[in-house]
Amino acid sequence: METFFSMENIYLFMLVALVVLAVIDIVVGVSNDAINFLNSAIGSKAISMRTIMIVASLGIFIGAVFSSGLMEVARKGIFDPSQFYFDEIMVIFMAVMITDILLLDFFNTLGLPTSTTVSIVFNLLGAAVVMSLIKISKSETETLANLAEYINTDKAIEIISGILLSVVIAFTIGAIVQWISRLIFSFHFQEKMKYFGAIFGGVALSAIGYFIFMKGLKGTPYYSDFKEVLESNEILIVAGGFVFFTLFSYLFQKITKKSILIIVIAVGTFGLALAFSGNDLVNFIGVPMAAYHSYEFWAASGVDASLFSMEVLEKKVPAEPLLLFIAGAIMVVTLWLSKKAKTVAETEISLSRQGESHEKFEPNMLSRLVVKGTTSISAGLRHIIPAKTQERINKSFEKPNTALLTKDQSMNAPAFDMVRASVNLMVAGVLISIATTMKLPLSTTYVTFMVAMGTSLADRAWGRESAVYRVAGVLNVIGGWFFTALGAFIACGVVVFLIHWNKEIMTPILLLLTALLLVRNYLSHKKKNTTTIDPSKLKKSESSTVQGIISESADNISNVIARTNKIYSIVLKGLAKEDSSGLKKGRKQVEKLDAEIEELRDNIFYLIKNLDETSVRGSNFYIIILGHLTDMAQSLEFIAKKSYKHISNNHKKLKFSQIKDLQEIDQTLSSVLEEITEVFNSRKFERISFVLARKTEVETLLSDKIEKQIDRTRSEESSPKNTTLYFNILLETKDLASGIMNLMEEYYSSYKRE
Repeated sequence: METFFSMENIYLFMLVALVVLAVIDIVVGVSNDAINFLNSAIGSKAISMRTIMIVASLGIFIGAVFSSGLMEVARKGIFDPSQFYFDEIMVIFMAVMITDILLLDFFNTLGLPTSTTVSIVFNLLGAAVVMSLIKISKSETETLANLAEYINTDKAIEIISGILLSVVIAFTIGAIVQWISRLIFSFHFQEKMKYFGAIFGGVALSAIGYFIFMKGLKGTPYYSDFKEVLESNEILIVAGGFVFFTLFSYLFQKITKKSILIIVIAVGTFGLALAFSGNDLVNFIGVPMAAYHSYEFWAASGVDASLFSMEVLEKKVPAEPLLLFIAGAIMVVTLWLSKKAKTVAETEISLSRQGESHEKFEPNMLSRLVVKGTTSISAGLRHIIPAKTQERINKSFEKPNTALLTKDQSMNAPAFDMVRASVNLMVAGVLISIATTMKLPLSTTYVTFMVAMGTSLADRAWGRESAVYRVAGVLNVIGGWFFTALGAFIACGVVVFLIHWNKEIMTPILLLLTALLLVRNYLSHKKKNTTTIDPSKLKKSESSTVQGIISESADNISNVIARTNKIYSIVLKGLAKEDSSGLKKGRKQVEKLDAEIEELRDNIFYLIKNLDETSVRGSNFYIIILGHLTDMAQSLEFIAKKSYKHISNNHKKLKFSQIKDLQEIDQTLSSVLEEITEVFNSRKFERISFVLARKTEVETLLSDKIEKQIDRTRSEESSPKNTTLYFNILLETKDLASGIMNLMEEYYSSYKRE
């Protein structure tokens, strides 16, 4: 290794590695950032997925080719390159790329949107700070106070404050614009669009068009040719654009009889994809391009790597059109093929969904406090605002009746309407393009996510039913952003230290480790997202008749009984063998069963709403059946929990006589449960009477075992913990058996009635 990695070879190897890392970084970066420009179009379902992808691909490719204006951020935006030598700058760049890829891939695997801009900025900052501290520690004249000479603090603070400020601005502007738009158009916007759609289309399209052509593409090599003409006639061009797009919107609606919002969403997706690409490509290839230019300058100089100053990076470096073209192509291919992009997209869509959703996040103390606080403020405002004004406002926010949609049906419906999608795209596109014009690497993720959350709030998507879950989700995502910044700073600093310690050994090791982690995350994500239908999962009732509910319930009863039989046996065997892993497995299966029964309970509202007027009795049957299933799951959970706790605490093992008694109970109960499973699978419900005939047998057996344990406790038992556990199991088994028999009685009587 020492002979291969001569002084020149090691830097050539690092350069090649950086090129490969750039490709990987584009893939993981686009996978995370795809949500920024796809979610509004996907969520509204205004245009087909194929059309969305084609429009976004065009935007990405054009934006990538024209994005050279921001590349200087990676070279001199965070640190002063003149303070570093070539060997040090290559270590910084290598560390930044390794850390950036691993961090972004980690968030992709979790399905959380994070900021590629924040990631690259804090990676550069962490790497530069640690390298500066290494240099200061070796110097006899410099102290910690000299750190400010190495770091471009003014620019770094400007970038960081710009990113943080964008969160507040994006949320606020998104909420205000959406509130005004909803006030004008309401949720029943189709009729009003006939009259005001042309004006809305004119405003939206001229705003998006203005920032695409006059702001989003500023700084490109081609802009200088027509710069003077455009900048001296900005007001005229904007006014002309508004007139043209208003007329276009009017004609489009008249001729096609379709809403102009479809065009706004398509153009907005293109504009946002273009702004994303122009703003964020620096995050993926800015560092490798800076490394490539550094290597070129150093190789031509003939100076030793540890003596060649990198002040040359302060000069304006020409764009590399071919590299930008290749990068754009890779981004487009990734957009079409990435599976992780879909996982990240699900998070934002679920948080901004207007209707019912399978909530991805659990409430926490902070989310509860936020919701309670805003509810109190809202109640206070209701006392101040006149009642008539409130009435007029509330009328605009009356939603279409979706009460009959179940959660699953709601998930297949559009997440929000075209008005909100248009506002999301228009506001986010304008804000990002402004930042691009100012050459400020604003976080596209922060802007688009917070605009979407602001419009969701204004649209009252976070009602009393979902607010605590949605706010928890937003707080989780924002917490992840802070983790990105802190994690990037620390991790990149550590990697710089390791590479600087011995670049010939640590560079290949860290690259190998990166490859292994990427492969592991890919396999983990693939396994997690393999769409296989679990045949054992309980099914929600979708029938609207009593007969249908009784028939559908048979499958769930058979399912629960079979799983109860299996779990009960697993727990008793684990207890007899003192097998904590077996007991843990039993506990997990009970928790899964309980969660599925909870889902069925959540569906009661929709079931009752969908029932025929002549079949209301079916809801009563369904509720009673669910009650018995719940009782069974709770008894199982109690037995599994107490058994696991007993073994985990290393209490005395059950006596042989106790284990033998439990095995006898297991065998008897198992034979009853197998008989029930057979009855329900074969649909021979008349045989339930034979099952009910065994009720006395089971009750007598359990009573005998309880009496036997009482005698055992009085004469020979010496362990209080042992006795408590054993009685707990017997009593809960008695409740379990009672729940099963009550379930059979209810089903049998309903079956005979029909």
